[in-house]
Amino acid sequence: MLKGLGGLGGLGDMAKIMKQAQEMQTKMAEMQENLSSMTVEGVSGAGLVKATATAKGELVGLDIDPSIFNQDDKEVVEDLILAAIKDAQTRAQEKSQEELAKLTEGMGLPPGMKLPF
Repeated sequence: MLKGLGGLGGLGDMAKIMKQAQEMQTKMAEMQENLSSMTVEGVSGAGLVKATATAKGELVGLDIDPSIFNQDDKEVVEDLILAAIKDAQTRAQEKSQEELAKLTEGMGLPPGMKLPF
């Protein structure tokens, strides 16, 4: 009667796929946790303003050189701060993508494959 099912090979393949999916889920969770502890730094004004963010994009620090505090340059200072924050966010996104690429490469998935599914 089981002859029509072609043996249990199909079920074995499904079990293998499910195991791989569980492994990927575990590795994704670990990667997300690691991204919270990795930091990147965005810079503007030739280093006068520095913004630090986690690789998940959360702003965690801001360093402003006191030499830029001049009431007449308020708009310039604000622009430098925004530029540093945007730079940090861009670097965080790049770091996140880099870590995801390492994960997918290690699992034999094609480069550029979007995760999670």
